[in-house]
Amino acid sequence: MAHQASHFRTVLALVLLGALIPVLASLGSWQLRRATERDAVRMELARVAALAPLQLDANTPPAAMQAWRKASTRGHWLHDYSLLIGNRNLQGQPGYWVLTPLALDDGVTVLAVLRGWLAHDAVITQGRGGLAQRDGLADTLARERDTVAVQGELFAHVPRSLELWSLSGAPGEHLDWTPGTLPLVQNLELDTLSRAMGHALMPVVLAQENGTLTHDWPHPSVDADTNRGYALQWFSFCAIAAIAFAALAWRSLHSRSQES
Repeated sequence: MAHQASHFRTVLALVLLGALIPVLASLGSWQLRRATERDAVRMELARVAALAPLQLDANTPPAAMQAWRKASTRGHWLHDYSLLIGNRNLQGQPGYWVLTPLALDDGVTVLAVLRGWLAHDAVITQGRGGLAQRDGLADTLARERDTVAVQGELFAHVPRSLELWSLSGAPGEHLDWTPGTLPLVQNLELDTLSRAMGHALMPVVLAQENGTLTHDWPHPSVDADTNRGYALQWFSFCAIAAIAFAALAWRSLHSRSQES
């Protein structure tokens, strides 16, 4: 009976190790693919950084509006369509991004501009009825009425944060501008903003770097060495599992040969 139990445990261990080896190998391969992807992003960032800053106007070809390229333009803010994008931390402090569309000098072309970051306490206050948006915030952000020169970096879209409703397949949030307050969303698609405004937008977002608001815009991670380190760990675990499998299989075969 004891011999049968030992044999069963050996077979079970071999099955588990045999199943574990390809899983560990695939995890190592996945980390190597991630490293390759990050290397490609790093090279693309370096290539775009070498380009001359782009002057955005109505005639700028879409092919020139490359993500992470420096760009500048002129126009006036469409303050009536400003909004807040929530769950955006800065150095561990919770807060919001401010987005305001900019009507370029031609009076027709409109560009979505991320103007900067506001701390949570600068936006939300504790009132008698609970949490509420601070009075006068929309008016404070709307003080710039003259033509402004905006400089920054192009993004292909508004950088996203995790949303539970997006994982569940629920529809996106509705934009509704109530006088005196700013809409608050978790993520924003340019198509959503365009439909809510009833006006076409340029197919990129400009993250402003010369404004009065604080900014620290996110960029893709290019730390491929970390992924290679993880890959080495997974392949090491795979090698250990393979050696254990071979040793256990050899011991089992050797034991059975002695019995026979």
